[in-house]
Amino acid sequence: MTLSTAHLFLISGCSGGGKSTLIDALAKAGYAVLQEPGRRIVKGESDPVSLLLPWNSLECFAQRALEMAISDFKQALKMAGPVFFDRGVVDAASALQHSTGSIDLHEAVHKYRYNSTVLVAPPWEALFSSDEERRHDFCDALAEYKRLVQTYEKLGYATLELPKVPVEDRLCFILEAIRAVQAKLGK
Repeated sequence: MTLSTAHLFLISGCSGGGKSTLIDALAKAGYAVLQEPGRRIVKGESDPVSLLLPWNSLECFAQRALEMAISDFKQALKMAGPVFFDRGVVDAASALQHSTGSIDLHEAVHKYRYNSTVLVAPPWEALFSSDEERRHDFCDALAEYKRLVQTYEKLGYATLELPKVPVEDRLCFILEAIRAVQAKLGK
């Protein structure tokens, strides 16, 4: 991580673990946020057989999510203060790797580095629900979570698990955590 990306904070982890709700709370509190690429793709597709939908082609979906995550990253570099991402380049590259069976992660994970501390939403079955944008089950979400945490750690990120508490308390936890991270960097 360079000082120029120290303000870019990823929120990753389990699908259905409360990331989007937390991103919405951060936005309401006045922080810059970038919504999850995957949800934006699904919301934007009206054709039920589109290959950009993950249940039709995980590979096409993940490739498009990766493109969007890279674009989001570049946009966030121009933003001041902490910027929070609901998933990012690593999540999309990990999904692409999983869908293709490739051994190597996309080179983008090395080129587009976020703050070295990644906030992860743990599996929380009480929050998890399937819907039109999330058609997989909790077991699939749990497997994805394990892959992501392993991937982040393999790439040299420190993962900080979010507590299973109400969103207001999670928001306080995150703000305190980023203050501590920034204090270490002398910001």
